[in-house]
Amino acid sequence: MSTSPKFSERLDWFLNYRPDLANLVSRWRDKGMKETRLFSLLRGHRLKKILNRMLDETEFLSEYGIRALSKYHEKNPYVLLTGGKVFSVNYEPAESQTGLFGGNSNWRGPVWFPVNFLIIESLQRFHHYYGDDFKVEYPVNSGKYLTLKEISNELTTRLSKIFLKDENGNRPVFGENKKFQTDPHFKDYILFHEYFNGDNGKGLGASHQTGWTGLIAKLLQPKV
Repeated sequence: MSTSPKFSERLDWFLNYRPDLANLVSRWRDKGMKETRLFSLLRGHRLKKILNRMLDETEFLSEYGIRALSKYHEKNPYVLLTGGKVFSVNYEPAESQTGLFGGNSNWRGPVWFPVNFLIIESLQRFHHYYGDDFKVEYPVNSGKYLTLKEISNELTTRLSKIFLKDENGNRPVFGENKKFQTDPHFKDYILFHEYFNGDNGKGLGASHQTGWTGLIAKLLQPKV
């Protein structure tokens, strides 16, 4: 913390004089791997509770990354009763089919790269603190336990599958578009779409101006 004295000073003040707030965050004074410290709302048990939902393939975990909304709501929509009317939000892996709650909201199921990138980066940082002894079941109900670093790598692999050719030689990002899948002038020129179908990885929304999907290049860099 010597490189950030002002931050360290303010943090110590909160820890000493606002224990009501300090108790909400991780045990800052408990050292982790290689003398690291953890400053987060998530302690180990809270993190595992979240990952138990996030890494469940019947909920947030898609073959192509983490969905924006749990697939659970496909058969169990969220229902809101207001003003004598009933509104509901379902899991929708692509474009929203209703104009309710903010118009054509595309956050009801698709995979978004910015969110996935932040999740992967966060798991890597948690691994720096907890180390290889901290393991979580991945996927949920598989009986297979991985470190947080290994899980971050697995999520990177799922995101990469969007762009890579499958066993049939097709790229999920192109969906059912035959020209993009087979034409030699198109098949190897991949567009960076705005977001992706939560079930099949098809590219959706804008396809040229979304720099955040370019984060895949960072994720594909060799792991150190």
